Amino acid sequence: MKPVVTKTKLRSNKEPGRSRSAMTMQRRALLVPRTGLHEQAARKLRLLIVRGDLAPGEQLLEVGLSEALGISRTPLREALKQLAAEGLVELQLNCSAVVAPLRRDELAELFEAVSGIERCAAELAAIRMTASDFERLEALQMRIERHHRRGELRDYFETNHQIHSTIVGFACNSVLKASHDALLARVERARFFALSADGRWEESVREHRQILAALKARDAERAGQLLARHVRRTGEIVADALTQKEATP
Repeated sequence: MKPVVTKTKLRSNKEPGRSRSAMTMQRRALLVPRTGLHEQAARKLRLLIVRGDLAPGEQLLEVGLSEALGISRTPLREALKQLAAEGLVELQLNCSAVVAPLRRDELAELFEAVSGIERCAAELAAIRMTASDFERLEALQMRIERHHRRGELRDYFETNHQIHSTIVGFACNSVLKASHDALLARVERARFFALSADGRWEESVREHRQILAALKARDAERAGQLLARHVRRTGEIVADALTQKEATP
């Protein structure tokens, strides 16, 4: 009987340890929403930077931002680190941060890379798109033209973003999509800057019509060429605008 009693005691001695372990795991689980704070902050700041509400070179003051976002400085700093990894923010030695400037050389390389990715995506999409895919893209084209007619720049910009991302998605290539997503925030900021330039808005609408027509015709080579040229043209507009801005006293 003694061995039985001993085993029973050993079991009872282990129970409190298991309970403490379970409680520890529960406490850790409660920290998950706090981790999400920096992601939410990064999402809001990213949108402000992409749309130019936070201008290139603008200093990002922790006190003001943490109050505006309703979070402490710790998740804010994590958000700034994330945006720095995306190339939208630059962290300085004195622990402050600024919105990354738009630099011509970097933008030239950026648009060169994105034009290659989107060209390849358009070529694949022209072959792989289904009837419902074409309907979805046509609906987006109708929406972007409606925003253009009404002068709704920010709505136009959002739909423009959807069109580019949708075409890349229709390529059905996860590596292409991951590469595109990694550059998306930086290129979208430059695209918004370009759409604000005189004449580019109207020009962009025409180019989108031509790209859609090539995709519907399943002309992979032409669709790729048109989309690559469209992306490069946006890069040229941004470079010209930056040159003019630098030349202005």
